[in-house]
Amino acid sequence: MITPIRVVIGREKMALDYIAKEVRLRELDLKSIIYLEELKGYLFLEGEEEDINRAIYGAPHVRGIIKKPVTVAELKRYLVREQKTIELNIGDVIEVLSGPFKGEKGKITRLNDAKKEVTIELLEAVVSIPLTLSINVIRLIEKKK
Repeated sequence: MITPIRVVIGREKMALDYIAKEVRLRELDLKSIIYLEELKGYLFLEGEEEDINRAIYGAPHVRGIIKKPVTVAELKRYLVREQKTIELNIGDVIEVLSGPFKGEKGKITRLNDAKKEVTIELLEAVVSIPLTLSINVIRLIEKKK
């Protein structure tokens, strides 16, 4: 069972280090600790629920356990690096594939090739709020005309 753990965004590595130390010190039976840079604010722990609870108890920057376990198949698209050959440009319309804005459409306002991120503005939002997303969680719908 792989259990998602919420952590403070930007502090994932610190939380991971603390949890790894706890696992070694307490000799807990955790099979793996997964940190995916594309999924900011989350760590994934594989093991029994009791051992996971012991490992994160009192851990700094840990906000809690998400009770719904995930499968390896759900994490597979983040674990296997796929090279995207689609050329993205400012003004292109995309669809968000995961996260709280799943299914929403937006227009690209900024590209960051180094971080493989795009900043978008949602098309159907009342107030224009810029969102920065990984290119792994978007799908191109329409090229800029």
